[in-house]
Amino acid sequence: MLALVSVFVVGFVVEWLSHTRFLKSTADNITAGLVQTTMYAVRVGLAYLLMLAVMSFNVGVLLAAVGGCTVGFFIFGSRVFVNSKATPFQDPSDLPPLNC
Repeated sequence: MLALVSVFVVGFVVEWLSHTRFLKSTADNITAGLVQTTMYAVRVGLAYLLMLAVMSFNVGVLLAAVGGCTVGFFIFGSRVFVNSKATPFQDPSDLPPLNC
């Protein structure tokens, strides 16, 4: 049960990192680049960890991973909790999309 909850949380955190802005507009380029690089490494590492968990071919782990990513996207990526009519992708996060 703890493994399923952990996989769910990792999927949720990957979606949170994909849709969060970490930098202030006043940050200098070196600091901004280091923060972006660090957060990108954390996000990619967690995404690969999630992929390895799914590759265990356990249906429960697969459902927990999909559920965590789905709930994370629902909270952070969809328009449910945004007051404006603009799409959530018009104000992108600091990190590039997670495309491999």
